[in-house]
Amino acid sequence: MDVVEAKNLRKTFGGIVAVDDLSFSVAAGECFGILGPNGAGKTSTIKMIYAFSPLSGGTLKVLGLDITRYAREAKAKIGVCQQENNLDPDLTVLKNLEVFASYFNIPSGEARRRSRELLELMALESRATAKPAELSGGMIRRLVIARALINQPKLLILDEPTTGLDPQSRHQLWERLDVLRHNGLSILLTTHYMDEAARLCDRLIIVDKGRLIVEGRPEELISRHVGRHVLEIADHNEDIRELLRKRNLSFESVGRRMIVSLEDGEELCGRINEAFPDVGCIMRMANLEDVFLRLTGRELRE
Repeated sequence: MDVVEAKNLRKTFGGIVAVDDLSFSVAAGECFGILGPNGAGKTSTIKMIYAFSPLSGGTLKVLGLDITRYAREAKAKIGVCQQENNLDPDLTVLKNLEVFASYFNIPSGEARRRSRELLELMALESRATAKPAELSGGMIRRLVIARALINQPKLLILDEPTTGLDPQSRHQLWERLDVLRHNGLSILLTTHYMDEAARLCDRLIIVDKGRLIVEGRPEELISRHVGRHVLEIADHNEDIRELLRKRNLSFESVGRRMIVSLEDGEELCGRINEAFPDVGCIMRMANLEDVFLRLTGRELRE
């Protein structure tokens, strides 16, 4: 059974369409990503999934339940990690979990047992008596995820879970999420970090202006929309342009650089560096960020 099944999903705010006829599904046990520029409708979509925001149109089933009719039952089986840190600053790390457990009518003894297990999973057992203000940013994010797991959810929703974290904290959090996924937990993720999406997601969609652009596995999307290699040529040069045209290769102009995507760029990069030593050509492996920029554009989104 799919844990999320969205068909022709729509969300409007007055005359503004945030989610426009969006359809996708999340299979049980997978990590599924929703990517898109600012204002693409990612957060509006997940808020409908965890029944925080009502649908404006379409149908949405979560864990087999129609979210418009059985929101309470569905929310009891969902864990949510929002972008904001909304921990209680006056409670200890352990008490934050135990109090949150009471919202699900979990008996106090069971709540304490689960809380300690989750603190161990998130490598926070030594900070059980600390207050949130005493924790680092990475610890706070791990604590918020631990809290989202207190009701033993079937689906964990993470809205940009590593924003603002240093690389060490991000990788530590990824390792914890790998354990959860290995244990069969379904994860729905939004992120602006393309390396994070490529690292964690089994499948993903890219949305823009509320509409679906593309769906697939990260490696499939890279192969389909970019190729294996990307050449970054440091400066515009009409002779290089003519060389690319003769080979029927398209390119993007980004500032003073030229970006060329192709399946095998080793020979071409070598030829450019030999013929135009003052220009400079770098070859690298294509990645998910190349896909994202090609499909959504390079202009700033406010």
